[in-house]
Amino acid sequence: MSRRQDANHMATPSRTSIYAALAGNVAVGGVKLLAFFFSGSSAMLVESIHSALDTLNQCLLLFGLKRGVKPPDSRHPFGYGLEAYFWTFVVALLIFTAGGVASINEGVQELLHPTPVEHLGLTLAVLGICMIFEIFSIAVSLRLAEAGRTPLSRKRFPRPSLAQLIHFSPDPGVFEVLAEDAASILGVFLAFLGVVGSAWFGWAWADGAAAVAIGLLLVVLAGIVVVETHSLMTGEAALPSTVDAARKILDSDPRVDVVCEISSMQLGPNEILMAATLDFKDELTGPELEEASDQLTEKLLAEDPRITRLFLRPGRAKR
Repeated sequence: MSRRQDANHMATPSRTSIYAALAGNVAVGGVKLLAFFFSGSSAMLVESIHSALDTLNQCLLLFGLKRGVKPPDSRHPFGYGLEAYFWTFVVALLIFTAGGVASINEGVQELLHPTPVEHLGLTLAVLGICMIFEIFSIAVSLRLAEAGRTPLSRKRFPRPSLAQLIHFSPDPGVFEVLAEDAASILGVFLAFLGVVGSAWFGWAWADGAAAVAIGLLLVVLAGIVVVETHSLMTGEAALPSTVDAARKILDSDPRVDVVCEISSMQLGPNEILMAATLDFKDELTGPELEEASDQLTEKLLAEDPRITRLFLRPGRAKR
């Protein structure tokens, strides 16, 4: 039994969140680049690279999500949902190489050959505007993530933290964008410290140190996205709460003697494969077994519409 659907555990596919982050990064990137031309700050240049990279990331995420909703075919009978994870993995590699490594290199060069930061007032104003944009972006992402949570998710995580939203969401439109927004806010703050330290206090090393810190922040961000995406790409199971809810439905049916096994796999941001081996009552006839399977399938899909592939197999429990 299979069925396409539109929900996931922690949030619905948040294209709106990606679009909001994309619009914000385009605006913020342009402002940061303008500030770099006036101030000559390496931290501002690194932040400009950060925003440009984030813009490319959002485009790749949208491409991956679009590819992921392609209907199943003979070569991919379970659909293309895993493509979203592949492109998110590509995003993580870009963050690490083009963002983190390049930013660290720029910071090191600034430490070796420091240059004064000019137009302090303009640069601080730009950083203030950028912070407003970044806070707005993460607020939109958090609101969409919260609005898309399922009743099962709300029961297990009444007040989820940012870390829980990132870790437990199978949707890169949620966990990658939230992690990226959080890193952007920290990046703007680090750039502020670098600019103020260099231009206000006269610490020649501050601007370069801020650039290196932003690069390290991007490396950490890439690591988080890699870890989360790697688990999903390699067959991560549905959350225990999802499996427990399915087991409860199957256990409560009087026609089921023993639930022998339940296996699951996250097929994509909004799709779960679930297979259960059930030891039915011995007195059930063939037609009764078919009826029981159909009714249990309906109950499971009604409980969690993210289950797009469901297989129920009669079997014997080990005595």
